[in-house]
Amino acid sequence: MTGTATRYLYLARHGEASPDESGLTDTGRRQATLLGRRLRDVPITSFHHGPLPRAAQTAHLIADELENVTPRVSEIAGDYVPHVPQRSELPADAADFYLRFLAATDEEERERGAELARRALRRFTGPVTDGAEDRHELVVTHNFLVAWLVRDAMHAPKWRWLGLDHGNAALTVIRYPPGRAASVAVSNDMRHLPAELRWTGLPAEAHV
Repeated sequence: MTGTATRYLYLARHGEASPDESGLTDTGRRQATLLGRRLRDVPITSFHHGPLPRAAQTAHLIADELENVTPRVSEIAGDYVPHVPQRSELPADAADFYLRFLAATDEEERERGAELARRALRRFTGPVTDGAEDRHELVVTHNFLVAWLVRDAMHAPKWRWLGLDHGNAALTVIRYPPGRAASVAVSNDMRHLPAELRWTGLPAEAHV
């Protein structure tokens, strides 16, 4: 179906989680609140979040800073492995590293993750096809799904979600205009966070 308006997809990884992942740290709560303030002027039309506590708590802290926006839990915004590549899909010099990283993922997890990833693409991507108004949709999720959707927007191969890391409460925005390819308008943006709250959730070598 031909697109009729532009979808703006706002993706945010949850705030910093406690070591047992039962919720957010004080840092994570501050990150979430500041992200909510960053989004105050965005005309959010829908708001989804993953079911795990760290995503749900982040979403509700963001919602506290917004008006007339209700976050809704969504299984497809959860934490899962979206695609497990075969060795032949991977660059030869990186294959061992990535396959070790994914080795603990069992067959059930792989099948479930692949199905959720397909559903996420159907639900969250592409231009608007059932109306004339632009839509601004917010999804609070986890690193893997942000990477999967960025990879798709860039028309990169399925394995390329691997190695795309996103900071806690960082913002990524993908634009889906009618009649044109998707574009990543903002990626891993942390400007709403003061220096001491940035870079959590990223490998040490990524800190600048």
